[in-house]
Amino acid sequence: QCSECDYETVYKGNLIVHLRTHTGDKPFECSECNYKTAGRSSLKTHHTRTHTGNKPFECSVCNYKTADRNSLKTHIRTHTGDKPFECSVCNYRAADRSSLKTHVRTHTGDKPFECFVCNYATAHISALKRHMRTHTGDKPFECFLCCYKTSQRSHLSRHMQIHNSCSLPALADT
Repeated sequence: QCSECDYETVYKGNLIVHLRTHTGDKPFECSECNYKTAGRSSLKTHHTRTHTGNKPFECSVCNYKTADRNSLKTHIRTHTGDKPFECSVCNYRAADRSSLKTHVRTHTGDKPFECFVCNYATAHISALKRHMRTHTGDKPFECFLCCYKTSQRSHLSRHMQIHNSCSLPALADT
């Protein structure tokens, strides 16, 4: 049993790996990149997923392939609609544990992703990435019909309505 949280296991090895989540210790390093992890099995999974290109697990519904059996299991839920992870506060359900974990932050107010330039903090890594563009000036979303560029996909979608509302001349064959 873990002395830091309510984690329990009958295997000493599992407890040792779990304790590293509290200490931050990541003794297993990938020899091909800078990836580090707390457990040997995670390193093996990383290597298979990232460096071999071998993806033996295939979806029978679409062309999705993965190196990890659990990733396939989670993917299949996109076809079945199965959402086994339930929020204990509201009626939200999720297909995967990480989506539920992110959702729970709406109840706790936890904002673990912080900007190192200003005091902005958010519950979602995607929101922090979007926010960082305000500091970098990066505008990765470009209109293919004019020179408009923006930092947010939603702004490009709104911009495209301008083009859709007027008749465009036929593009010349070049």
